[in-house]
This record gives sequence, structure tokens and C-alpha cells, in this order.
Amino acid sequence: MSLSSCLLAGTRAAASPSFPSSAAIRRRDHRPLTVSVVPLSPSQQWRHGLRFCCASSTSSSPPPPAPPEEPDDYELLDTTGNCDPLCSVDEVSSQYFEANYKPKNDLLKALTIIGTALAGAAAINHSWVAANQDIAMVLVFAIGYAGIIFEESLAFNKSGVALLMAVCLWVIRSIGAPSTDVAVQELSHTTSEVSEIVFFLLGAMTIVEIVDAHQGFKLVTDNISTRNPKTLLWVIGIVTFFLSSILDNLTSTIVMVSLLRKLVPPSEYRKLLGAVVVIAANAGGAWTPIGDVTTTMLWIHGQITTLKIMQGLFIPSAVSLAVPLALMSLTSEANGSSQKSSSLLSSEQMAPRGQLVLGVGVGALVFVPIFKALTGLPPFMGMLLGLGILWILTDAIHYGDAERQRLKVPQALSRIDTQGILFFLGILLSVGSLESAGILRQLANYLDANIPNADLIASAIGVASAVIDNVPLVAATMGMYDLTSFPPDSDFWQLVAFCAGTGGSMLIIGSAAGVAFMGMEKVDFFWYFRKVSGFALAGYAAGIISYLAAQNLHLSLPTSLAEIPFIS
Repeated sequence: MSLSSCLLAGTRAAASPSFPSSAAIRRRDHRPLTVSVVPLSPSQQWRHGLRFCCASSTSSSPPPPAPPEEPDDYELLDTTGNCDPLCSVDEVSSQYFEANYKPKNDLLKALTIIGTALAGAAAINHSWVAANQDIAMVLVFAIGYAGIIFEESLAFNKSGVALLMAVCLWVIRSIGAPSTDVAVQELSHTTSEVSEIVFFLLGAMTIVEIVDAHQGFKLVTDNISTRNPKTLLWVIGIVTFFLSSILDNLTSTIVMVSLLRKLVPPSEYRKLLGAVVVIAANAGGAWTPIGDVTTTMLWIHGQITTLKIMQGLFIPSAVSLAVPLALMSLTSEANGSSQKSSSLLSSEQMAPRGQLVLGVGVGALVFVPIFKALTGLPPFMGMLLGLGILWILTDAIHYGDAERQRLKVPQALSRIDTQGILFFLGILLSVGSLESAGILRQLANYLDANIPNADLIASAIGVASAVIDNVPLVAATMGMYDLTSFPPDSDFWQLVAFCAGTGGSMLIIGSAAGVAFMGMEKVDFFWYFRKVSGFALAGYAAGIISYLAAQNLHLSLPTSLAEIPFIS
């Protein structure tokens, strides 16, 4: 007697090229099962879970009638405990976690906790903090940032560390400020600026998730048909470059790496293609105001404008991608035999009205700069306008269909990277406290005295972003140098946007795109360092040289773009 049932197991750790032929699924009453796996789209694998069709095994004698079974009769056992780069520890099965978790370095954890406790004790001592505010804030920031860097070793989620660090820093600022009212006023001003970025990211990530749920990106992937290794290298790089200029670099990386799993079998060549995706995503996000978080920060706060940043950074961004692609084309991996295509790609089906949702979603993202130019309102208002339109649209076209609930905005809100948004919130609030205390201004004066060349300062920021997250670096730079030191659209701000965006490609941990690639393809840090870092460094240097040369020769995108309505 055959019995079938469907189980929806929500997991974001399904990052292997092909799911194993058997999965650790069992009935709660321990009756045996045979399991078959149905391949699904990357969006469903990453966002909605894996759907398994399970059938009970047959036997020679008919079993007694069984009551109807529910999905809860089954459980999925995670045999690896792996977690994708965006998920937290609590997403791993608690049963597996309790049985197998072992601290990687208890001594390091203990030292971190002791250091945090000492910093807290110092904060309690009002008299010491009032007299040594700068030392206390730098100490807390250093301890907090160390916790973020060593997140995996300590098993502390970086979002929680960032929020805790932000609160501690503002407590110290309230103690060291001339009065509590001054600290509250500074906090209100910082919160007002930070909230614009948070709302912008929230709207953008939700719109992208809705398009992804409808398989809208299938229109892009269907047009990649070549299997020549060298040609595919360039096609993947160029597609990712322009895709990242509209989406954020993290989303572009997830979409393109998921595509690579279906185009190329596991190999060194596929790892190389994934590295191309990381470099291209970071380069593509640097030349538009909505392509990278750091560029968006500079745009929202007025350091750069839409047309000028596109004119000034398109050429160096393209060069920073073309140079690594040219060098990678000479490697043995890119000169191997043609790759066999997978049949998984053809199995994906676009959701009903997916093309309409794709058009409206991309249009909403592109319309944000136009909305800002038309109304003068902050960019997050234009992003929320696009989200509202898409929300009403999806409610209307999927009205009354219970099976399409996952295609609507409420379900998309539950799948976006909320902890990533909270991480940005904590980091930006922390940097805002340092700016309010005048610490960043002191650092800027020190750099001006020792590195008088602004181009070298911007280049150093890019190199540092390969090790340190570029969000706090750019936030600190914005606090160090105001618009009176460097006016909007000056060479300094444009070079900061380029260097912070592309410098993270030199190490796999230097950008959100690199971390996502490392988690999805299980790429080792040292493999990337040996195989890719040199190419990324060459592209980074070539991009800076091309930018400086273009500014001296007055080269940029055609100025006729300024005649486009609403943008001039």
C-alpha cells in the first residue's frame, strides 16, 4: 500500500550544488520511509525551504488502516548543522545543536566576556568616564568590533553585538556629555539620519524578495546559453555587473551563484566563476546610488548625487572588473573543456504574472532617484512608494488564492535579512556616537597631518575594507570629513564610494557578497586568497588609476545624459 505526504522544511542551509539523493527524514513513530527529492528554484531553496515527497514503503502483508497523516508526523533532521551566511545559530536544529555543539575556543570567549564586563564596570564609574570619555568609547568600540570580526569563533551573532555596542557607547556619551539633554539631542539627530538608511534597505530588500519569489530573474538566466568556459566567464561577470547596479550586491551574488549551480558541475572552474560574481557584484554596486549600501549612505547624506556618481565611476568600475576577467581568462580553469549544462534550469517555472511583478519591481527601484529629483524628499520615501505599489499589486493579482500567499508582501517580509538590517542599525548608531563625541574629527585631523593627499586616504579606506566591514568605514569617513571640507560630488567622495565598494573584493571576508559566496559554495578563505585576491587587487589598482586619469582628462559618461528629464 502506497502512502504519500509532503513536508515543507524551512531551511536556508540548502546551499549544496545538488541535494543528496537521500535525506535524514524520519517519521516520529519511526516507521521506514523512502525519500525522493524534487529540485526547486534557488529562491525556494534559500527562502521558502525544501519540499520533499515522502512515501511509505510497501510490504508483503497489507498493514492495518492508518489515520490520515499530517505534515507534523514527519521531522527533518539536519545531519550537517550547516547554516548559510545570513542565518543565525538558532536556525540550526536545536536537537542537533545540543548534541553536537562544541565551543571553538572557550578561552577566547572567556577573555571577550571578561573584557566586556570590565568595560561595563568602567561605564558604571561615572567619574572616570566623565574624565576619560574618549578612552572609554574607543575601548568599547574596539571590543565590540572584535566581537563582530570573530563572530564565527565566538558563536556570537554580529547583529546582537552591534546593538549592544551601540547602546553602551551612547550610555558613555550621556555620561561624558555636558548634560543628558545634549546627549539626547545628539542621539535624536543620529537616529533621524540612520532611520533613513534602515527604511531604504527595508523597502529595497522586500521588493527584491517579491521579484525573486515570482522567479522574475528567470528572464535573465534563460538568456545565458553559452558553455564555453572563457566566454561564460565574461558573460557571468557582465550580467552580474549590471544586475548589481540595480539590485544590491548581496542579492545579486545569491541569484548568480544559485544559477551557477545549475550551469556548471562542482569544480575549480565553478569556484572561479563564483569569485567572478563577487568581484562583479562589488564593482557593479559602486557606480549607482542603489547598488551598494555604502554608496546609498553617501547618496542619502548628500555627499554624492545620482548623475555625477554614474558619470564618474562607471569607467573605473568597469575597469576594476575587466582587468580581473582578462587575467582569469588566462588561467587553466578558464581554458578547460566546455561544461555540460544541467537540466535543473529548465525545470523552473515563473510564477503567475511574474513578468509584471519583475517590471514593476525593477521600475520601482529605478524610479527612486527620479522621485528624489522631482519632490526633493529623501530617497527612502521613493522606495516606500514603490513597495506600497507592489504590495497593492500583488494583493490584487493573487486575491483569493490561498496557495499564492508566499508570493505576497507579508510572507516576503518574513524572509528578508532582518538581522542584517539590525546590524547596520547598530553599526551606524555606534559610529554616530563617536562622531558626536568628536573622536572621528580628531582622527581626521591626524590623517590630514600625516597623509595630506586625499586620494591616498580614500585608497587606504578601500584597502582597509578588505578586512573591516565597509559600512562602519564609510560611516566613520562621513563623520570625519563634512561637506565643508569636501563639497558634494568632489573627487574625494567619489573615490571613497569606489574604493569602499570594490576594495572588499580583495578578501572573501571583505564584503557581504564574498561572505555569501563562501557560505553557499563552502569556499575556503585561503583558496580565495591564493586564486583570486591577486586578480582583485590588480583590478582595484587599475580602477583607481583609471579614475584619476579620467578626472585629469575629463572623461566620463556622455554628458547628454544630463538632458534626461527629471535628472538634470
